[in-house]
Amino acid sequence: MAQFKLDLEGGVVLGTNYNDIRLPGTSGTLVDVNKQLEISPRIFYRVRAGYTIADRHTISALYAPLTVKYSGSFDQNVNFNNAVYNQNEDVRFDYKFNSYRLTYRYDFVVSGLWRAGAGLTGKIRDADVRLRNASTDRHFSNVGFVPLVNFYVAYKPAARWTAVLEGDALASKFGRAEDIFAGLSYDINPNFSIKLGYRVVEGGADNDEIYNFTWINYASAGVLISL
Repeated sequence: MAQFKLDLEGGVVLGTNYNDIRLPGTSGTLVDVNKQLEISPRIFYRVRAGYTIADRHTISALYAPLTVKYSGSFDQNVNFNNAVYNQNEDVRFDYKFNSYRLTYRYDFVVSGLWRAGAGLTGKIRDADVRLRNASTDRHFSNVGFVPLVNFYVAYKPAARWTAVLEGDALASKFGRAEDIFAGLSYDINPNFSIKLGYRVVEGGADNDEIYNFTWINYASAGVLISL
């Protein structure tokens, strides 16, 4: 028994609890962009396609682009990527964090009420931070591979309703990454469902090139298609 699944998700970036950055990682100015600049509301989307075999083995691929934009002025001089941005000077800060992931998950609990599983995710991170004013434009790009642990827990208290907690996460001495969704889905029919919930992306890296940790909040909605 095999099943193809498509998860289409979108919504609004509600804001960031923090976005701490220092560039370079050992000599730049540490600044919380979230506290000093204003975030612009952003629409986001992500697409996941998966294939489940024997009702327990799921292989999926995810494309999750994201760009968050801030504007305003700093209350201090900021050394960013070896350029100085003066206080009270209008600046724009763009934070791009696109994600490409391939996941394998095994569901070790499959019952009428519960489904739970765990697996591994290989993630390609395509990140770029950019700070600019009227005269200076500096950015730092980084593309890298990140291994993550995948988890999935679903509880079905009624015929059409399901509560879901799922995500990818891992931490090490070099940094951490968490992408977690909590919400509800409602089955319109056996092949089509809608979902609504909250998503958080948190994490970052601490090395000589860059220090950056951020927490991003999402209001999320989507559709689930099974064939």
